[in-house]
Amino acid sequence: MKMKLTTPEIRKNTVFQAKIDKVWQAVATSEGIESWFMPNDFKQELGFEFTIQSPFGPTACKVTEIDPPNRLVFTWGEDGWVITFELTDLGDKTEFTLIHSGWGEPQEIVPGPGPDLSNSEIRNRMNNGWDSIVYDDLRKVVEV
Repeated sequence: MKMKLTTPEIRKNTVFQAKIDKVWQAVATSEGIESWFMPNDFKQELGFEFTIQSPFGPTACKVTEIDPPNRLVFTWGEDGWVITFELTDLGDKTEFTLIHSGWGEPQEIVPGPGPDLSNSEIRNRMNNGWDSIVYDDLRKVVEV
């Protein structure tokens, strides 16, 4: 039996010099998400369907899990992507983990608004993008 290959998830983990409530506000409110990621009409409601305004146009999302102030999970787009934000209270600090999962087979081509790329190519681009988004952009918002 042949095992099906899947593209590995992206994980970004860091500790912010900020209390958990401040980080939660940045990652689980429409205004907060816009301040470090992209414009959106997110609401903190289980099952809420919202739109992220990406550089490639509007992208449909849906809240699939919410546990304030520790966990938020939502689908992103139509390719099976799932974004998870996990927060752990460390007193005056917060451990933050972003998980971008739901990738298909590495060589599967994903049609999109830009050039058609494989899951592994898109994952590698997104992995690099998440580095600056989490470690720079989000950090600037929560550590001010």
